[in-house]
Amino acid sequence: MTRLAHLGLGGFFRAHQAWYTERANALPGADPWRYTAFTGRSPALAAAMTAAGNRYMLIERGAEGDAATEIGAVSASFAGDNADAWAGVFADPELAVVTVTVTETGYDSTRSPAPARLLAGLAARRAAGGGPLAVVSCDNLAGNGEVLHSTVVRLAEASDPDLARWVERNATFPSTMVDRITPHSSDPLTVITEPFSEWVLAGSFPAGRPAWDRVGARFVDDVAPFERRKLWLLNAAHSTMTYLGLLRGFETVDEAWADDEIRATVEQLWAEVRPVLGFEGAETDAALAALRTRFANPRIAHRLDQIARQGREKLEQRQRAIMAARAAAGLDPGEASRATIAAFDEIVRTRRARVD
Repeated sequence: MTRLAHLGLGGFFRAHQAWYTERANALPGADPWRYTAFTGRSPALAAAMTAAGNRYMLIERGAEGDAATEIGAVSASFAGDNADAWAGVFADPELAVVTVTVTETGYDSTRSPAPARLLAGLAARRAAGGGPLAVVSCDNLAGNGEVLHSTVVRLAEASDPDLARWVERNATFPSTMVDRITPHSSDPLTVITEPFSEWVLAGSFPAGRPAWDRVGARFVDDVAPFERRKLWLLNAAHSTMTYLGLLRGFETVDEAWADDEIRATVEQLWAEVRPVLGFEGAETDAALAALRTRFANPRIAHRLDQIARQGREKLEQRQRAIMAARAAAGLDPGEASRATIAAFDEIVRTRRARVD
């Protein structure tokens, strides 16, 4: 019996969705839910998980020490290209929820097999006479549920319009905001993550779901404001620390945060965001208090060069979007956002000069 399936077996899934499920399963009187999980690409992790009985250690790495938890929310692991196992999971009438972590590029059907895999699974479910289910994107993509829905339906319409109509009637695509920094671990059976975690969901689950709401997940009518909060408080601060930090020779977020000038610029950025964020002061205060603790954690090596990738596109969604919101509200663009963009431009000029 399979009640949960996942595509994109990796560190983040095991630190986030599987962790929430483990905690929900531990509630008094809980009816356990467990995952059949599939890798996105390499079969190596599925093989390692299978050999270990699909159990692994989750290490929450705080500034003061570690907390270890053995996770048993995954019952089976398969390589992503195991089409028979994939079809069999979707054909199981007990399947209620499919979660997905395939990164932002995984939603482009011309570059990734993920949408086609999901459609193949849904086709197998239709053929087996299966009932409705929820397909839940857990990637850092604005409106991820809507994006996944439109991608899958568009793909179905191109090959089987009847299947597209079946999907529209039988599958829901909730949107989510997810947050938990999870650095890569060299040990496939040990997942390193920070103590902080957040999950905000909007949408329906027609066949039920684990009691995620009782273990910290938040269900709301619209996830968009929470996506914006994360983008403009967490991610925009990451960009500020990255470009100012790289110019000063820093390598990680905690090193940049420890610099008085950089930290002051981040605090200024947050002050500039407040008038256009759309949240009550108490919620913003709580979010910022958590960020200050997270950024100062020296035991989670969140590298600036990783955050810097695709920097121009990220700045459009972060600093430039903040500046546009302030302009629409009749405010000046904001000095912190301009300083971040100027630092990015300086890094680009320096790298071009080295090449020339």
